[in-house]
Amino acid sequence: MTAHQDTLTLATDGHGDMHDLTERVAAVVRQSGITTGTVNVHCIGSTGAVGTIEYEPGLQRDLPEIFDKLMPPGRHYGHEQTWHDGNAHSHLQATTLGPSLTVPVGDGQPILGTWQQIFFLECDVKARQRRVVVTVMGAS
Repeated sequence: MTAHQDTLTLATDGHGDMHDLTERVAAVVRQSGITTGTVNVHCIGSTGAVGTIEYEPGLQRDLPEIFDKLMPPGRHYGHEQTWHDGNAHSHLQATTLGPSLTVPVGDGQPILGTWQQIFFLECDVKARQRRVVVTVMGAS
């Protein structure tokens, strides 16, 4: 078993900003030399999330909008009453989607469907500098 790890950095524009990480994750897998195994993509921080989606403009708009309907910004959250920072819904949205994603690796690349891309979603209310740790494990 071999392991390889790299960190991706990205600058976000704040709440609802999505980034396609697919090619960057695939590049880390290629650099690892691992041909069969898994790749884990993990966001550092409690107000960012990763997942897979068909990365296209409609869904880039739809996903943040549906999360805002399910968990809207507001002052009624316990977190907001404690910290008064306006991002309780950001924590809840990121937790619901999750900070990590694991994808199988085969033939030296992430195994994804034709319309399935790896994305990062900024849930926080302000722009951030984000770190996403990519860990590849398997055999070469």
